[in-house]
Amino acid sequence: MNFLEHIPADFINFTLVFVFSLLIGLEQRIHHSDDDKHQLFGTDRTFTLIGILGFILYIISPDNLIPFLTGGVSLFILLTVSYYQKIVKTGEFGLTTVVIAMITYTLTPLVYLHSKWLVLLVFVSILILTEIKKNLKHFAKKFGQDEYLTFAKFIVLAGIILPLLPDKPISETVNLSLYNIWLAIVAVSSISYISYILKKFVFPNSGVLLTAVLGGLYSSTATTIILAKKSREEKSAFKVTAAIIVATSMMYLRLELLAFIFNPPIAIKLIPYFGILILVTALITYIFYSKKNETKISNKRKEEHKNPLEFKTALIFGFLFAFFSVLTDFVVKKYGDSGIDILSLVVGVTDIDPFVLNLFQNGLKTLSIDLIVKAVLLATASNNILKMIYALILGSKTLRKPILIGFLITIIVSFGAVGFMIFI
Repeated sequence: MNFLEHIPADFINFTLVFVFSLLIGLEQRIHHSDDDKHQLFGTDRTFTLIGILGFILYIISPDNLIPFLTGGVSLFILLTVSYYQKIVKTGEFGLTTVVIAMITYTLTPLVYLHSKWLVLLVFVSILILTEIKKNLKHFAKKFGQDEYLTFAKFIVLAGIILPLLPDKPISETVNLSLYNIWLAIVAVSSISYISYILKKFVFPNSGVLLTAVLGGLYSSTATTIILAKKSREEKSAFKVTAAIIVATSMMYLRLELLAFIFNPPIAIKLIPYFGILILVTALITYIFYSKKNETKISNKRKEEHKNPLEFKTALIFGFLFAFFSVLTDFVVKKYGDSGIDILSLVVGVTDIDPFVLNLFQNGLKTLSIDLIVKAVLLATASNNILKMIYALILGSKTLRKPILIGFLITIIVSFGAVGFMIFI
């Protein structure tokens, strides 16, 4: 380190500009190796000299930048002439090389005025964007108009509506703000949207287990219904059951993530209970999926979840969140702790996320951590009963026995955890 302190800063900065410019030029040579050399503006030496030119003109007068700006304008004119000649001779339109050349010219101000990590980030971004041209074209074909609209909806939900909402309680009787309601919507939508993107673009041909994992992060109930229906077409009851159980384990993981987002103390308290449930479901999944003499599930007919960011869905979720907030407050005041236990069992037959998120956000105002944890365990156990019933009704006859075994074990463990909390 003492040795580096004696090296002039200008020398270090010049070396960085030289190396980055040279590497960018080499990348251009490799990328255009099959092109007509007479149509190229330049590659390794040209880009290196562009970087050096920018360095010289910048350090001549770093205060007023007149030489640097003049050189930039001159370079832009040369690039424009070269680009025009390329269009005339080849009929191809593409500004990538022109833009990269201008970025190379501006490396020196970046090196002097900003952190070295930022320069490195710009350099790496250039290399990646240049080399993934084909991948981007393929992705753009898959990422159709509907997906752009979905992404735009996500930005509207998280980046526009949320910051505009007031963080003050709606009224003196309802200790809940519009901001908190919408924050719950954004949190759940984010996890669902990430799962949706992974399933559609990263793992489009995923096997049944990976499909269940991604689907479980989105909605374990919806995934259970889809897989149960699929079991009527496929003679693979144990593997379908394994997938349904692993989707349920993702429910625990999703709720644990939401707990960490909204209330870390509750999340920490839930870790041992959810950890045991995840281990139990993982063991059941392994045993059932290891069963032999069964036909593997075909992925020819793919079932995809609906777009998770419909405004109608978001509004319904927000309404349920507010409803359960008011209902929970009423039950606590009217019936006490026993009322919350009963309510937890009842909401399990619906979407439990609004109820559980309300406990994570507002529960500690009127409830203890232990009571909230118990309520969450009861709600998940009740929801598992609902999923078991769905699978029994919608699935094939061969699915019934493994489904009963798998879910009953999970439900018993859940109620066992509740009993442990009561008697310790």
